[in-house]
Amino acid sequence: MIRAKINGIEGEFAEGASVLEAARKMGSGIPTLCDDKRLDPVGACRMCLVEIKGRAHSTVSCTTILADGMEIETHTEPIESARKWNLRMLARNYPADAFTKYPDKPFHKLAADYGLTAADFHGDHSIAADPSHTYIDVDMSRCINCYACARICADVQGQFVWHVLGRGEDSHIMPDSFGAFGDSTCVSCGACADACPTGALEDKTVIERGFPTAWTKTTCPYCGTGCEMNVGTRDDRVVQVKPVMDAPVNYGHLCVKGRYAFDFVDADDRVTEPMIREGGDWRIVSWDEAIQYTADKLKAIDAEFGKESIAVLGSARATNEENYLAQKFTRVVLGTNNVDCCARVCHTPSAAAMKMMIGTGAMTNSFDDIEKARTIILCGANPSENHPIPGARIKQAVIKNGTKLIVIDPRKTELTKYADVHLQLRPGTNILMFNAIAHAIIDEGLTNPEFIATRVEEFEEFKSFVAEYSPEAVAERCGVDAELIRKAARIYATDTPSMAMHGLGMTEHLQGTEGVMTIVNLALLTGNIGKAGAGVNPLRGQNNVQGSAHMGCDPGILTGSITIEAGRELFESVWKTPIPTAAGLNQLQMIDAARDGKLKALWTIGYDVFLSNANAHETAKAFANMDLVIIQDFFLNETAKRFGHVFFPAVTSFEKDGTFMNGERRVQRIRGAVSPRGNSRSDWEIVCDLAAAMGFEKDFAFNSAEEIWNEVRAVWPPGYGITYERIEKAGIQWPCPDVDHPGTEILHGESFSNGTKAALRRIKFRATKEAVSEDFPFLLTTGRVLEHFNAGTMTMRTPNHELRPTDLLMVSKADSARLSIASGEKVRLRSNYGEAVLPVEITDKVKTGELFASFHDPAVFLNYATGPTRDRFTQAPEFKVTAVCIEKLDSQISSN
Repeated sequence: MIRAKINGIEGEFAEGASVLEAARKMGSGIPTLCDDKRLDPVGACRMCLVEIKGRAHSTVSCTTILADGMEIETHTEPIESARKWNLRMLARNYPADAFTKYPDKPFHKLAADYGLTAADFHGDHSIAADPSHTYIDVDMSRCINCYACARICADVQGQFVWHVLGRGEDSHIMPDSFGAFGDSTCVSCGACADACPTGALEDKTVIERGFPTAWTKTTCPYCGTGCEMNVGTRDDRVVQVKPVMDAPVNYGHLCVKGRYAFDFVDADDRVTEPMIREGGDWRIVSWDEAIQYTADKLKAIDAEFGKESIAVLGSARATNEENYLAQKFTRVVLGTNNVDCCARVCHTPSAAAMKMMIGTGAMTNSFDDIEKARTIILCGANPSENHPIPGARIKQAVIKNGTKLIVIDPRKTELTKYADVHLQLRPGTNILMFNAIAHAIIDEGLTNPEFIATRVEEFEEFKSFVAEYSPEAVAERCGVDAELIRKAARIYATDTPSMAMHGLGMTEHLQGTEGVMTIVNLALLTGNIGKAGAGVNPLRGQNNVQGSAHMGCDPGILTGSITIEAGRELFESVWKTPIPTAAGLNQLQMIDAARDGKLKALWTIGYDVFLSNANAHETAKAFANMDLVIIQDFFLNETAKRFGHVFFPAVTSFEKDGTFMNGERRVQRIRGAVSPRGNSRSDWEIVCDLAAAMGFEKDFAFNSAEEIWNEVRAVWPPGYGITYERIEKAGIQWPCPDVDHPGTEILHGESFSNGTKAALRRIKFRATKEAVSEDFPFLLTTGRVLEHFNAGTMTMRTPNHELRPTDLLMVSKADSARLSIASGEKVRLRSNYGEAVLPVEITDKVKTGELFASFHDPAVFLNYATGPTRDRFTQAPEFKVTAVCIEKLDSQISSN
């Protein structure tokens, strides 16, 4: 600590603090324009001038490091005069009409504070405005050359869109298109508009709808990162979203979805009234009628076919509290364990693999470990598009910290440009690849013997097993050079700590669960677990997919991810009723049972099952065979349109309170920013209403989300310490067993959740039946893109639709030339199971003979072409490998 005087008052400060930071700590309101806590200071605006005793000239405080014994004055008459002069110099080229039009901008507020009026602004609009971007209005006549836009684009997002051209007074800002901003490489994170103090870059929504009059802190409704955001509203409508600066996950940053894709709340086709389908047509009814109709139907089906003929699917878009009630309703009211959620088709293999090996099926570490790692290995994940904030943090770790990066992916993704090694393996060969890396680590003596001796079992057996999986033995089948595999192994094992992060490219396979086990093997061999900057970390795909399963929306587990047998006594004591013992159906088993006439009713909450599941033709047969399909959503999704019998209109996360659980086990608050639309209700209210109609009112007598959460705490001891009061400012990571516990950032430090030691798993490679042939010469992989989210239910109803109007089929340049296919041309993609028609994107991101397509657009309905293969342990569909052919629409010429 050092001591210094600021405005005559002595204070104690941390060594390394800037003069500006010290002054603010002492309550001195030094003005700034270019200061941003997300950026290193540069002193461009020169508004933060101060006087330091012993120095002849005023000093820029943001770039000056405080020294012991300094005496600083912040608001002397010369300093204030200099600030006013600086403001006048900035104002001379700024249009007067813009000064009066945007009084809330930092530049305008500061100018007004220093007595400037419209007469001080002499600029014009000689620089033409640029409205070409979907979300951001550009008017460089308002630019004061603070360079905040260029700096934040480079230093936070790492996109390098904005460039400073020229020098001195001739300098100006241009996008990398050197023309229209809409033609640039911008990813629409909005950071530049957020950092701009003058309105030169401004969100179009506030120009069109007015600036917010109220702000509400909440959590993003999209991916599993859990970014916190401030929602700006005006006249009960969302007009702007900005990142929370001190959020422990996103630190003042958002992606295009969280920042801008909020207009689905008031989309034209939003359904806000309960409905019942009669004679093929939907009829609007009262809540009482909809609830009673459904209750009567469920009772009748139970009476005729039994409890096991009914099932419920929770929602990754619903809160923890709502998913908790969904599984409680299933077990208490319906008397069955037939409950699941969409985790089944994405990361249930991760949870199963990690729970079997190390006792807990969740991220072992935290997103903050990205900056602590010396090596990051990305396995089957494209965070730049699917988890953009961690993706940007990984990129910055490589650029700023020199972090080593290994990417294992069949495609070239954005992060492969920054990778030390890209193992561009053939789809379906994950087991071969990770066994080969394990072989190389052992073969080259790169294991951690001390860790193995104290924390690992069955090493010798594993060593013998992987002997046949040398890089040289698997290289040809993987399509990757053996020396590259060995290089990756050396980096991961020696440049430690090494952090493994994986996505659905590891899980959505025949051997998805086993694939995740092979990642855990690497961590155990090298001791890269239980410490900072390391671990095995699944990147969860949806905002509350971690929470939905953890709350018990899984046929085999109760809240807290414990088995039914292990949790029975506690749950029955809290619920005061027996819980069912018969094994329940998972989601894919539900579909099979419905197809076979055994499942008669399904309540699906916030989940478009028909559009989302693989092998859509078979899914359609199953839904058509049910007597009652209850849809609870914001819109008539594809499942509702084709098969729904009852529709319950639910509110969005912008209209309710509760909690989400992000991918790093952090429980965070969501808060309603606008009123519920029409007669829509929160998911928990609907569950409670239906429970009451079925005679279980006392078991679901909740009046708020917080009341429900307190019951969750009662049945989940490792989460007992997480209260609404404690997470009011920031979320807490479980385990957190009592109210004095700070939460847990890193798991498995001294032992694993299931014991001191973990056994290495010997995973034999089993080839998928999806292989290229004369009829189907391509391998198709499916996934998400930056602009859209899963079934497109939300993003397709926002201007993100303009950024990417539909799904595209990525085809290599060689294949497109061979088939005479032009970019943008629509083709028929056909498999052994069905087909889809979509436009082509010619690219070098995929290898010859391999394809990639997203699945967001119902008009494309890509899952008509995906197949029936499932993970051997969890039954997650094999979305990542389907043998297909391409057919031109203007002829019968096909790829075969």
